[in-house]
Amino acid sequence: MVYRFRVILDNDTEEDIFRDLEILETDTLEDLHNIITQSFGFDGSEMASFYISNDAWEQGEEISLFDLSDDNSARLMHETSLDCVVHEAQTKLIYIYDFLNMWTFYVELAEIVDKNEGLDYPNLMFVKGQVPDSAPEKLFESDNFDDDFNEFEDGLDIDDYDNLGFDEHWN
Repeated sequence: MVYRFRVILDNDTEEDIFRDLEILETDTLEDLHNIITQSFGFDGSEMASFYISNDAWEQGEEISLFDLSDDNSARLMHETSLDCVVHEAQTKLIYIYDFLNMWTFYVELAEIVDKNEGLDYPNLMFVKGQVPDSAPEKLFESDNFDDDFNEFEDGLDIDDYDNLGFDEHWN
């Protein structure tokens, strides 16, 4: 069987930027990583991870390109076939490429079809939009974040040792 994915770049522009890809269900997540990077014009040399996602696009279990864990326990792309993580009931993945720039993509299984004997897989089916020169900037919002917070507005003068409340000759 062949998995057809739509891979959408998370960006804040009005232009949609996505790629429609076909890949064999028995291929690995590393194979999917390779076609995604190639189809969006990246060289593929940066660190990347897939995250299993729910319908609300919440980030779940990580599957990495390389194992950087202390105990070698990371789940790896080259060891994980697509059909182990994606199927009719689990259709969404989040893909992050280049952790310094945080290129973020939403990967969704659109369709499962029979293999076409006349095609080579993976296959880039459709391209829409141009990738910007730099990754879209992420704005992180929180209800608990105080925009007026200033770590230096505590009323203390760090040069006034007598009133800081500690004995400077403690040892």
